Amino acid sequence: MARILIIRKHKTNNMKRYYILAFYILLVAGTATAQEETISLTLQQAIEIAQEHSPQAQAARHTYRAAYWNYRFFRANYLPSVTLSSSPNLNREINKITQPDGTNQFVKQNQLSTDLSLKINQNVWFTGGSFFIKTTTQRIDEFENDLTAYNTQPIVVGYEQSLFGYNSLKWNRRIEPIRYREARKTYSEALELVSSQTSTLFFNLATAQTNLDIATSNHASADTLYRYAEGRYNIGTINENEMLQLEINKLTEETNVMNARIEVEDQMQTLRSFLGINREVNLRVIPDDEIPNFEIPMQEALHLAFKNSPEPETYERLKMESRSELASAKANAGLKADLYVQFGLSQTGNKLADTYRDPLKQQYASIGISLPILDWGRGKGRIRVARSNVDLVNTQAEQALKDFELNVCKMVRQFNLQAYRVAVAFKTDKTAERRHEVAKRLYILGKSTILDLNASITEKDRARRDYITALKTYWSLYYGIRSMTGYDFQNHCPIEESLPYK
Repeated sequence: MARILIIRKHKTNNMKRYYILAFYILLVAGTATAQEETISLTLQQAIEIAQEHSPQAQAARHTYRAAYWNYRFFRANYLPSVTLSSSPNLNREINKITQPDGTNQFVKQNQLSTDLSLKINQNVWFTGGSFFIKTTTQRIDEFENDLTAYNTQPIVVGYEQSLFGYNSLKWNRRIEPIRYREARKTYSEALELVSSQTSTLFFNLATAQTNLDIATSNHASADTLYRYAEGRYNIGTINENEMLQLEINKLTEETNVMNARIEVEDQMQTLRSFLGINREVNLRVIPDDEIPNFEIPMQEALHLAFKNSPEPETYERLKMESRSELASAKANAGLKADLYVQFGLSQTGNKLADTYRDPLKQQYASIGISLPILDWGRGKGRIRVARSNVDLVNTQAEQALKDFELNVCKMVRQFNLQAYRVAVAFKTDKTAERRHEVAKRLYILGKSTILDLNASITEKDRARRDYITALKTYWSLYYGIRSMTGYDFQNHCPIEESLPYK
């Protein structure tokens, strides 16, 4: 006999995690009778499992983690950095050395050069340059002559800057925060889309199970009617044509049962795979006939959609990136100059302590200039392409945001009507079921024809399927709106997801 495991609904996050963990312990620590296990799930339970264990949810978490650490890397560029560096060098060879009188001689060299430098660097985002402070110590050991010399720079202050160039620090400071906000909102949206997809697969299986229940019930009814009709046929109260029609009904429903079982297996496998369940357990979904009946205010939904959806952030980032590319094209096409200035103290000596006595002042400044004279219009062409791209991105973003607004309005209008449609479908389902019972009873009493009976069966089955479809549409719209607005309109609170930082 199959074992039925029902997972109850709990409200707190701790209890939710506990029962999801318990559910997976059941799946992992199975026995040899795993094929006979049946897990009964409500829609909410299936969503909780999917958001925790589905491959799509895992991929969303990994994507967000990458965006988070990329943002941390970006912020570190605007903080002071401290670097300790050393490059020791051992030289034992014979080299050609130019003498003071201009002649060259081959001289045997055997020396060790060591150095140690400590540098503090601070980028300046509004200019694109960087300030630095460093201290350096160098030592040379001449092994042939047994000599040692030191050179120190106790303190050096400098600044380096690319003049008229592309300031990546300034543009990244504008773009990267938008990119990170986009990643946060995309993660929240992805989890709600997982919920939406879960509801679709949940009701696909519910539809398949409904079809199997309908086919099984219809087959049992058709078999009963066929046996009953055999007696009436033998006494001549019904004709052969009606008897053959009942037999066809019985065989048709038998075929429907087999097809429905195959459909249930296919949909069950799809849902198991999506939920990340690797064991061959049977899933029995339990659609809830009670749905929350509320309306979503249109203006509030639009406001929340533009506030919480990643799409506006995406188009804002694309516009900012196109402007950044235009600035880069302009900088690369014009005058370029690199400035380097440093001031400090320096001294040498045969002992390390001597290098810190009476240090000498040192100054160093350099500027490199590059101006394209003839580039056959390449720089001008890059600028025009970048400017056209700015206009294109602005146009596309404006149209995309209009389409986004229309899509939000469309889904909200459909959702506000869907609860009524579900109620109508539910009433139609119950009415069609009662009509079928009446038609069946009248046929048994000989007061109606086989055509009336078949029509009642068709209406009953269609009404049941339409009801499941109405529920599926309701929850698909519900989680679709949640994904776009980042808001739970049922409980009147923002959707807060636990962000994975590590």
